[in-house]
Amino acid sequence: MYKHVFLTGPPGVGKTTLVQKACEALVSSGVGVEGFYTAEVREGGRRVGFDVVTLAGERGHLSRIREGAGASHGGRECTVGQYVVDVPSFESLALPLFRHTGAADEGSRKVFVIDEIGKMELFSPPFIRAVRQTLDGSSCTVLGTIPVPKGKPLGPVEEVRSRRDVKVFTVSKENRNALLQDILTTLQECLKRGRQNQ
Repeated sequence: MYKHVFLTGPPGVGKTTLVQKACEALVSSGVGVEGFYTAEVREGGRRVGFDVVTLAGERGHLSRIREGAGASHGGRECTVGQYVVDVPSFESLALPLFRHTGAADEGSRKVFVIDEIGKMELFSPPFIRAVRQTLDGSSCTVLGTIPVPKGKPLGPVEEVRSRRDVKVFTVSKENRNALLQDILTTLQECLKRGRQNQ
């Protein structure tokens, strides 16, 4: 019995776009949606980093390309490839969103969006804890994205992927347009089941 829905697939395949389309459809059908997604930041056609964007429209840095050496601020620098991850900025925007997940009104279920649980986000132990608590809690259905397994497995990602209550859709260029309806149907079933269990 699924409680949560996650999308996986190679970078740039359209996972975030699918999440955004699903959110629009859910909101228009009266479902409460909260959470965040990651957005590419481009300058002059070149990707320079990623931002965290809440569904309420707030925006903060997640990562930026390292400009020159020696930009470390005394602490251990968190990097993924050429990107330096701004953990404090990510936490200040993303973590408060989790505080509301347990406070769903009786009888009204909501969908909480986590896009994504990936290498950059995993530099934040409080984020990993918040994700676990939200998946284990009963008050909301999570719609999230996780990276494709590649190289060394990411513990928290594999934890999500192997949960019995998580339905994982693999997004490809071939199926991404057809998947939206399946995702929405599964989410509606999760919400319905959650209401019955309250």
